[in-house]
Amino acid sequence: MMTLFLKNFFRKETVWRAIRVAVIVAPILIIINHHDNLLALNITPDLLMKSTLTFFVPYCVSAYSSAMAYTSEQLRLKGSTE
Repeated sequence: MMTLFLKNFFRKETVWRAIRVAVIVAPILIIINHHDNLLALNITPDLLMKSTLTFFVPYCVSAYSSAMAYTSEQLRLKGSTE
């Protein structure tokens, strides 16, 4: 099952969906979490690193949920044909 999950995690559709989610959600999270620094134009290397890492959270959540959905469906279909 892990091999199937990893295959689905790196599927083209999964990756593109996760990128789209991250591009939409991450800026919202950055504004919520760092609005005081952004409004003060206090842009530091620390803030840039945190902002960059913030993109990984929605990416990973989306990719994980898509891969689990694909994997569950494939296992369900495989089980119904046996």
